[in-house]
Amino acid sequence: MFRNETGAGLLSLFGMLLLAGISGSSAGCRQAPEKHPTAARSAPRTHILYARGFRIDYYPGYRDVSIFDRRNGRSDTLHFLLVEKGVAPPAERAGLPVIVTPVQRMAVVSSMHIAMAEFAGVADRITGVGSIQYVNSPIVRSGIRAGKVKQVGIDAGIDNEAVIAMHPGVLIAMSDPDAAGGAYKTLTDAGIPVLPDADWLETTPLGRSEWVKLMGALVDKDERVERKFDSLAQSYRRLADIGRHASSHPTIISDMPFKGTWYVPAGGSFMAQFFRDAGADYHWSDTKGTGSLALSFEAVAPIALKADVWLNLGNVDSRADVAAQDSRFTSLRAYRTDALYNYNRRINDLGSNDYWESGSMHPDLILADLIRILHPGLLPGDSLYYYKQLK
Repeated sequence: MFRNETGAGLLSLFGMLLLAGISGSSAGCRQAPEKHPTAARSAPRTHILYARGFRIDYYPGYRDVSIFDRRNGRSDTLHFLLVEKGVAPPAERAGLPVIVTPVQRMAVVSSMHIAMAEFAGVADRITGVGSIQYVNSPIVRSGIRAGKVKQVGIDAGIDNEAVIAMHPGVLIAMSDPDAAGGAYKTLTDAGIPVLPDADWLETTPLGRSEWVKLMGALVDKDERVERKFDSLAQSYRRLADIGRHASSHPTIISDMPFKGTWYVPAGGSFMAQFFRDAGADYHWSDTKGTGSLALSFEAVAPIALKADVWLNLGNVDSRADVAAQDSRFTSLRAYRTDALYNYNRRINDLGSNDYWESGSMHPDLILADLIRILHPGLLPGDSLYYYKQLK
């Protein structure tokens, strides 16, 4: 599915890019500057407050983007130079990949990247998407209908010929755990920078959404994106203060078993942080890890039987769908009390779930939904935006 998968493997992407020479001496993905460089200027600075996976350092005429792989004690760092059009790349940074800014055409593989472009006001600059089926953005869908936006595939399935033909200023990539090393070398050799997005490794919803500031830097809209994000963050913090100080803390379970394994958010994941900020009592809140815990049905069942609310049930749309998955679910307290809530209120005619697209850039709206579910009456109004109660 074309969405932001929290189970993607950044390690393989780092391996692919390193094998392709993207962080070393290869100049294959560098875009040549104009012969007569203009005077360099310093771009407006943005401040990274929540994200831990990237950094932007500012210099006259260019930005230095650092992307970190912080898992399992690793300290790998990829560097990309965002160089203003008409300015020569700094000689002292020779060998690093160069992205000419402002980027006018981009290919993206994740729903979140589309949402980031929408947030920055540059969705019309997208010329390639991972899958044309899973798109909600009206601007991008219009481009698809007009033939201006093409499908380019995802991770190891990237259509190199399609990407090279459109020659975007950057391909923003996710990774697949099974992707072969060097999968992006064809693109970097063709002069197309491949920029990895590791938002899914962040431990907080705001940290994940703050990756939009990297999009702002790519298109020279740092200040606009900073202002909008600051407003979003203020809204989220206000809601989190309400949720955390609620008088009750309902117990919850999340997700649904898949082929005998019940994957639940690890305590260090941004989803577990959503639960804490919403004032939920989540059994696995103190576990380690930023992804999911793979548990047996038997390990989750004692908690699930007594949980007040069941959230994030995946590809089900009714109580009947839940019972059809496993008759034992009908014994759960949340099932018997109609406390089943799924994030599928906003599904379009193509079957694309906007929770995975615009929701990635509006954690405040997701948090508001969770607070309304867990603490009815605590917020004004009772309508949900991304979630709905299963009937």
